[in-house]
Amino acid sequence: MADQTNHNQAGEVAPSTVDKQAPSVAEEHAPSTDSPEATDIPTANAPDPKAANPEDNPNAAKPAAVPPKREKPAAAAKPATGEKPEAATEEKPAAAKAAKKEKAPAVEDKPFVDFIEQDYLPALQKAIAQKGVQDLQVSFAKQKVPITGFESAEECWQIIGSWSEIGLRQFNLYFPEEDIQGKKGFSCNEGKKPSTLESFLIDERRITLDLLVFGLVQRLDGQKWLGRN
Repeated sequence: MADQTNHNQAGEVAPSTVDKQAPSVAEEHAPSTDSPEATDIPTANAPDPKAANPEDNPNAAKPAAVPPKREKPAAAAKPATGEKPEAATEEKPAAAKAAKKEKAPAVEDKPFVDFIEQDYLPALQKAIAQKGVQDLQVSFAKQKVPITGFESAEECWQIIGSWSEIGLRQFNLYFPEEDIQGKKGFSCNEGKKPSTLESFLIDERRITLDLLVFGLVQRLDGQKWLGRN
């Protein structure tokens, strides 16, 4: 490509015609400092996006997209006055129902006669047999107290036990109130009429089947009627 710079004979570089014309062109198009004037110099600025037609001008600002309005969820219908929410009427899980089931009544809560015949007598016979008594006879009856001085007393429920392994031995357990939690008495004899009526388990706050069995076995053992006594 040819060098546009002109060289004179002395080797000095001469200004080009472009350089010579540049000041005049600038002065011709430059606005006066006294008053503002528009120039006819092309500008690279784009048209005002707000004033231009977006269909003709691709640089025109497009309106921001308006997000769709969210519809508010319909309010849950309030129960009428006096009605319970549905959640309250739902059935509870089976586990919760099982936890709240009433406990089976204890044997001690049975009617007095049923408890003695169904639970106490079998347990008492077994406990005394384990102590070595083989021929124990046990009965349950409502009768007079066989002790001198109690002939005029009313009949009461009694457990009568006897065996004759070493002579005749008999004991009576009395329930004057027909209640295992109430007053209880005890007497024993060896072939003769008993002479003393003792209180039985009077210091216990609550009588259970096991305690009632243990108390009588302990009393008979203290009489030296059981085991090797």
